[in-house]
Amino acid sequence: MAIKYSKQRAVIKEFLQDRKDHPTADVVYTNVRKAYPNISLGTVYRNLMLLSDMGEIQRLRVGDGSDHFDPNTREHNHFVCRQCGDVLDLEMDDISGIDQTAAKSFRGKIDGHRIYFYGICEKCLQAEQQNQ
Repeated sequence: MAIKYSKQRAVIKEFLQDRKDHPTADVVYTNVRKAYPNISLGTVYRNLMLLSDMGEIQRLRVGDGSDHFDPNTREHNHFVCRQCGDVLDLEMDDISGIDQTAAKSFRGKIDGHRIYFYGICEKCLQAEQQNQ
């Protein structure tokens, strides 16, 4: 079944297109409302879920109670700052072999993985150093 074109969904996708900060639905809503003042948070969230289900964006659940959205759908890892809550792409060497390592001691079938690294980001570390 083909999904009908939606101008609101196109604006949401366009807003996310070049973002690197993995915004929440609230951030997307606040920004998309500037172009569409009558859009509801529910409409934004439903469209984000649809885009995610269609594989056009990634939905990230990093443990802070909010879904974050990433326009980059290629396999990559993320870093979550425990102080400011930023979710950042983590550029690193390929670790796709981790699937085979995990499969050695697992009787089921492993199709992939999603890994989040946690700690303190560079911005928060610098702020800490300035406050000392």
